[in-house]
Amino acid sequence: MLLKTILIIDDDMHIGNMLEEVLLKEGYRVQRAYSGTEALLLLKNAAPDLILLDLMLPGLNGEELLPRIKGIPVIVVSAKTAVESKVSLLLNGACDYLTKPFHTDELLARIKVQLRAQEKRPEEALATVFTFQELELHTGTHTVLANGKETRLTRTEYAILKLLIQNPSQVIPKSLLLDRISDDTPDCTESSLKIHISNLRKKLRALTGKDYIEAVWGIGFKIRTE
Repeated sequence: MLLKTILIIDDDMHIGNMLEEVLLKEGYRVQRAYSGTEALLLLKNAAPDLILLDLMLPGLNGEELLPRIKGIPVIVVSAKTAVESKVSLLLNGACDYLTKPFHTDELLARIKVQLRAQEKRPEEALATVFTFQELELHTGTHTVLANGKETRLTRTEYAILKLLIQNPSQVIPKSLLLDRISDDTPDCTESSLKIHISNLRKKLRALTGKDYIEAVWGIGFKIRTE
């Protein structure tokens, strides 16, 4: 089972370290960003499953960053207690708001609720675009864009690329890949998987001149990050 990834965006080292320790103990993968600008750069290369967002950030603050996060549930974790602030943030894209100081059990419960809801939402409502390096994966049209060029993917190609982009540092075994995309692409089998990936590689190579998908012999596939 692939671990869920949570991105902590907070410049307070003490709070960030505490959150990271709690989340790691619960079995989550953790990413860290210490400013809004750093978070944007990170999100261009990988899409976490959920974001914990502080508001008081250097440079690009939390209120400015929130509308620029697309397709990822965001829980705001802030010391601001005014109802107006909470309402404004919820209307501008936050899925939940937790006031500091907070109990870690409450935070973990809210995270689980949002991750469950994320799995149940229709894909088009959940996300518009997933990005990896110069690739933009558009969920509504099953297309990939790079540098103004576009290519259309089949349902199977799209499901494979989306899973790989969401887990850029992991080798995904063939059996797990087939299991994770089975709901969307029941026609994809172990014997046809190589053909789908070969076709996907050709489309990406024609679009960017790069080979993004790496086969790990005897195990599975991963997105090429270097």
